[in-house]
Amino acid sequence: MASNYVPVSDIKCLEHQTLKVPYEVLNKKFRVAQKSIDREVQKVHTVIKELEKCIDNPATDMEPSNKKQQISQAIIGVTEKLIYLKRKAEEVVKEEIDAAKSCKRRIDHLKENDSTPATPVSMASTSKLNAWKRKRLDRMLVEYFLRSGYYNTALKLAKCSGIEDLTNIDLFLVSKEVEAGLMMKDTTKCLAWCQDNKSKLKKLKSTLEFKIHQQEFIELVKAGKRVEAIWHARKYVSSLEDPLYSEIQKTMALLAFPLDTQIAPYKELLDEKRWQLLIDLFRKENYKLYQMNNDSIFILTLQAGLSALKTPLAALFLFMFTNCPVCLPLFNSLACRLPYAHTAQSKLFCFISGEQMNEYNQPTMLPNGYVYGYNALKEMAEKSNNVITCPRTNEVFNFADVQKVFVM
Repeated sequence: MASNYVPVSDIKCLEHQTLKVPYEVLNKKFRVAQKSIDREVQKVHTVIKELEKCIDNPATDMEPSNKKQQISQAIIGVTEKLIYLKRKAEEVVKEEIDAAKSCKRRIDHLKENDSTPATPVSMASTSKLNAWKRKRLDRMLVEYFLRSGYYNTALKLAKCSGIEDLTNIDLFLVSKEVEAGLMMKDTTKCLAWCQDNKSKLKKLKSTLEFKIHQQEFIELVKAGKRVEAIWHARKYVSSLEDPLYSEIQKTMALLAFPLDTQIAPYKELLDEKRWQLLIDLFRKENYKLYQMNNDSIFILTLQAGLSALKTPLAALFLFMFTNCPVCLPLFNSLACRLPYAHTAQSKLFCFISGEQMNEYNQPTMLPNGYVYGYNALKEMAEKSNNVITCPRTNEVFNFADVQKVFVM
């Protein structure tokens, strides 16, 4: 197929979380639905047993009318529980269906790129593929904006592009509320989030809930409420597992130190920066919970492209090219930690014109050793009476002194 075709391997590599997030949401909905229905079924069984007890064990000292009323009330209780069970089942099943539809929509979106490479290229197929790439880029940008905290921008872009169903906006809006609470030193929403995802966090061996209770203890100590802090520790901290025991000891030792202590690690425990550390930990656990990358797909894609263009000379002051993305200060900070491109055959470009140096624009060396394209040097010589000025050193040479370079 045409070069516009996006290989399936690239889709699998970059789009893992695109499908994994709605799958995890569906899995969570299923588990919640199962527990909820099991709980309501158990209540139905309980009231049915009460009804059977009323029917099978009639009281001899009870009037028939009272007995009839008792059975009638038991039947009403069973009916109410069954109606509630039916309504609850419909609600949770609807949520499961919505989550399954979200998975289906994303699969259909990725399958739009699934074309056979041998298929002849047409204007219609090219236009369709370009539209898919544009939608994919918008989706990456929406996620990047959400991770960066630009929620309004992300919402507007998603609505404008019609990709609300292909993004994780709902997930990040929940995260926004939790992070906003932690910024205000309010742990309520974060603890509710931990409780909502308790079983999964336990499998991941998350320490977030412990860190939150630890911070609550620290805030009580700061407020001079040491007795309340001790009760808080007994309620939430004392029953934790052994791996956190040393952390618990260190936290409890705060009771013996003044608030202005300079002794490490107690000074760090009293530092206000711990709230930002809690926000960072929450983000990390949230990404891990839904198997999301720590970096957005947009950043990963950008890094892959920069790495493919990066050379040992990229971004060096003397060799910076205006048309090289790696040389741009905005991208260079992102590319500095990336590996160099694996290039089996190098291409040379003229520093002056940016044109490729080949048999039509032969590499030409000045007496000072710098190499430029022949066409650029010839044009410079024609404009300045056969005089050439090296753009790197400002040295002046005669055009007759240049030498052609042959690359083996």
